[in-house]
Amino acid sequence: MATAAFETPKLKSYPVIPLVQVGAMSHLKPFVASGPIQTALGFPEALVDDWQEKAIAKMGEMLSKYRSLQVYMDACVHCGACSDKCHYFLGTSDPKNMPVARQDLMRKVYRRYFTFAGKHFPQLVGAVDLTREVLDEWYSYFNQCSECRRCSVFCPYGIDTAEVTMAAREIMASIGLGQKYSNEIIGKVHRIGNNLGIPGPALENTLEGLEEDTKDDTGVDVKFPLDVKGAEVLLITPSADFFSEPHVESLIGYAKVFHAAGISWTLSSHASEAGNFGMFIGNYEQMRNISMRVREAALELGVKRIVVGECGHAWRVAYSFWNTLIGPFDFLDQRYPVPQHICEVTDDLIGRGALQFDKEANDHRIITFHDSCNVARASRMGNMPGGQFVIPRRIITSVANHFHDMAPETIHESTFCCGGGGGLLTDDLMELRVKGALPRMEALKHVVDDHGVNFMAVICAICKAQFTKVLPYYGFNMSMVGGVHQLVSKAIRLGDK
Repeated sequence: MATAAFETPKLKSYPVIPLVQVGAMSHLKPFVASGPIQTALGFPEALVDDWQEKAIAKMGEMLSKYRSLQVYMDACVHCGACSDKCHYFLGTSDPKNMPVARQDLMRKVYRRYFTFAGKHFPQLVGAVDLTREVLDEWYSYFNQCSECRRCSVFCPYGIDTAEVTMAAREIMASIGLGQKYSNEIIGKVHRIGNNLGIPGPALENTLEGLEEDTKDDTGVDVKFPLDVKGAEVLLITPSADFFSEPHVESLIGYAKVFHAAGISWTLSSHASEAGNFGMFIGNYEQMRNISMRVREAALELGVKRIVVGECGHAWRVAYSFWNTLIGPFDFLDQRYPVPQHICEVTDDLIGRGALQFDKEANDHRIITFHDSCNVARASRMGNMPGGQFVIPRRIITSVANHFHDMAPETIHESTFCCGGGGGLLTDDLMELRVKGALPRMEALKHVVDDHGVNFMAVICAICKAQFTKVLPYYGFNMSMVGGVHQLVSKAIRLGDK
């Protein structure tokens, strides 16, 4: 599909707060899900006739079910602390991409129907009716939020804009206004088991090919097992790892780690996807149904541990939601965390001296690290606060000699989103994705200019896919992004040590 012409923002000295341009992104909306896509998920096939009444009823249901949502509607004092924190506002200049303004699209409707003042004196409190024009604004701007939660880090009241976005998308899907990209992907998982629609035989063939390629490259029989009962580890990884560049290099890295450490492991054809787009559309039933495939696969294969690969939102869902969605996990080995991130596994093995590396194998790379938003702000790793920041960097410096962090205000819990998360990684939103990547590209440019960085490591499949697409817009080589375990794969010693 051809992308509509747009102008790529100019890289500036970081940071520069843009002058607002009202309506700058009002033209941009993702494709609406078709009838078959909607009905496959149990949603109306098109916008229902009584959509306003049902949307308000759905909002009321969610307000009563999720106390946090009502708190977020009531707590905001419009202090402006979040206004310049969103990468989409910084990249597009559209004031409705300020988190406070995006939230207010829902807050104004909430006041109109669920507060005394809004019902009787709407103009005094900024309350508005839920008209078709307002609904169109919802569809446009709530699909210009990647649910990265950076704004929440700076909010003095802890308002979670991601939760507001998820609620708005859930309301819209419930009346027949679902987003094509996310809902189509969810349907593929239900039918086939993964986001990319790779059937079992194709997956098996792909893994056999990876075994052959790795043997040719290393001379070692590194296995990529599928549906092996009794394996110690069930690896749940994003389906992009099975063949897409550079994702597959990380999968090869996982396999080498397990091989070198003598850990038996397997993938599952039933649960061949770590990603969970149910979170992006705010639908916990969909999130649970997708997650349940993991529990079913773990029980069927009789594994002792579940390990999650390099995927930011997959780790958030696993870390934050699995226990209540698909727990308890009393059938797993309680000596290990449930779930466990692949970086935790590798870091532990490195600490115990179970892995050996030739760091010089990565000497052609000068590396920086991008903290993926869902890992940075919605999860942890290891048994220490901030482990999600320490562990990936510790792995990188264990396998490579040259590493430089980006500016402190752009990493760790203040990291900028890649610009393609939250269900926005679709070509019909390419303009938004490119402009939303601006803050990260500016931070990257500084370490490129100052230190000669030529490789940006990430632990998220969406980040990898997003950056390989948008880096060329800013004059960078798309091959300069890759996974942490891509670096591990390059340096690890196999066979005789």
